[in-house]
Amino acid sequence: MVTELLKKYLWLVQTFIRAGERGLSLDEITYRWEDRFGTDYSRRTFNNHREAVFDVFGIDIKCNRSTNRYFIEYSDDVADENAETAWLINTFTVNSMLSMGKERLSGRISVEDIPSGHRHLTSIMEAMTENCEMVIGYRKYTSEETGTYTLRPYAVKEFAKRWYLVGYCIERDAMRIYGLDRIMSLDITGNRFKMPKDFDVDRIFATSFGPYIPESKGQTVVFRTTRKEANFLRDLPVHDSQKELSAAEARKHVPGLTPLDERVYFEIFVCPNDSLVMEFCKHGGRLEVISPASVREAVAGELRKAAVQYYDPEP
Repeated sequence: MVTELLKKYLWLVQTFIRAGERGLSLDEITYRWEDRFGTDYSRRTFNNHREAVFDVFGIDIKCNRSTNRYFIEYSDDVADENAETAWLINTFTVNSMLSMGKERLSGRISVEDIPSGHRHLTSIMEAMTENCEMVIGYRKYTSEETGTYTLRPYAVKEFAKRWYLVGYCIERDAMRIYGLDRIMSLDITGNRFKMPKDFDVDRIFATSFGPYIPESKGQTVVFRTTRKEANFLRDLPVHDSQKELSAAEARKHVPGLTPLDERVYFEIFVCPNDSLVMEFCKHGGRLEVISPASVREAVAGELRKAAVQYYDPEP
């Protein structure tokens, strides 16, 4: 029931985003609803859905009294500014199109299987909504044993095709991160907890690369790429803090830089870790870390080990 309602709310938001600021009349909304869901759509039901959309997503479907047309103000901004809402809307839209076109588009759509533990995501979000503690059975990749932990679920985070739970662990008396795909069991208890004041998961991970709580202060990491690789990194940055450097800014890090150097320079502000090193390594010779020296050497060391594995001394 809840899932069906959520789908309808998301459909309503997506319909208004497509309509733009001109919006839709009640008759137009009713026609689209009945065509999509095959049921009557009264003004009262529509107004109830408007309130629900505002409560759930913080999106206000307004009415222009002079034209009696409904609209979402600055609909393009709504789709872009709220990352969580945009993710839900886009996921819903793609899933709906895949479901509806499964037969008609058979053999023409290919999607990746993401092992992110979706079977626990709904339960975790329910516990987060009610601020209820949970008990999980968790098995690390490095262990064959399943540990039992009592958690206060603070947030969920998605990274590299996986979902992670950010929570306070009672047994360890500290905040920890758990991959949802490694949770073997999950039970919500009746014990309530109080969220820390001003908790913001994005702020916590602002200088982190990957699902790791920063253990030190961030530092500036400078790297350069080929022009072709730079086009990819502009669309999919290495980190949220990524900034493209001007020629003058790049010379501060590479004093001997000449105007003939066609490479593109970037910097990020992050706490370096093994995941960041491997992220740089995947670009191979198309990316070079300039500074700090510790990150440059770590990347070079991993690439050297990889090269040794593929080096055949025999003629």
